[in-house]
Amino acid sequence: MEPRIGDRRANVAHSLERIEKAAQHGASLLVLPELSNTGYAFASRPEAFELAESLADGETVRAWCAAAQRLGVHIVAGIAERDGERLYNSAVFVGPTGVIGSYRKLHLWNDEKRFFEPGDRGLPVFDTEFGRIAIAICYDGWFPEVYRLASAQRADIVCMPTNWVPMPGQRADQPAIATVLAMAAAHSNGLMIACADRIGTERGQPFIGQSVIVGGNGMPLAGPASCDSEAILYAPIDLARIRAGRALGPLNHVLDDRRTDLYDRGADARDASRHEA
Repeated sequence: MEPRIGDRRANVAHSLERIEKAAQHGASLLVLPELSNTGYAFASRPEAFELAESLADGETVRAWCAAAQRLGVHIVAGIAERDGERLYNSAVFVGPTGVIGSYRKLHLWNDEKRFFEPGDRGLPVFDTEFGRIAIAICYDGWFPEVYRLASAQRADIVCMPTNWVPMPGQRADQPAIATVLAMAAAHSNGLMIACADRIGTERGQPFIGQSVIVGGNGMPLAGPASCDSEAILYAPIDLARIRAGRALGPLNHVLDDRRTDLYDRGADARDASRHEA
């Protein structure tokens, strides 16, 4: 979808139209883009602060909760969160019974560091009827540790609100590096990953679209979507297939084969170098 910077009420109304349409077509777990209620390219921290809301009683969360209850769906959506004087690039997870939980973006991209605090609540995983759900936001996907933390907690699905931008050196005739990273992470961690991007240009910042839903084997189930048109992607959630797919054969399993004796418990490259030569 294409949020408009500063037009929070219109963005939320538009998101509700998309939620309604997706639900009518059978979707039960929906993912919206990063900062989908405010837009992305804030001019200043005061502007970001004015647009942000408390997750406890903000009108955006109330609207999404009402839609989730009315339609019987679950929604993961990016939102600018205000907590006292602090701001977070967050995602809220709501369902028919209300707010299930939230996530604060761990890795801030570029000017986000001028407006937001880094996430301070780790990487929670939520038990649901769809399996175990984790959340990441945009630039978090550049860090393998994020997906590894999710898989270590036996997450089945990672929902990723995102606002992907063009990457330096990215050629137009090649797949977007963002979608490649999602495919690689899904395969190496046995996770289904649903990336919901935005489109358009905001205050000179273009966004690349190309939302994608990737299966636990790393293969796209839907998308990548268009670079410049709004779209809704659909894919089945098959927990048995996700979990069975972690076994690559009778003798290999992408989680159980990890050499935790070498690279867990804070081990880093310097520790590994002692075993060389």
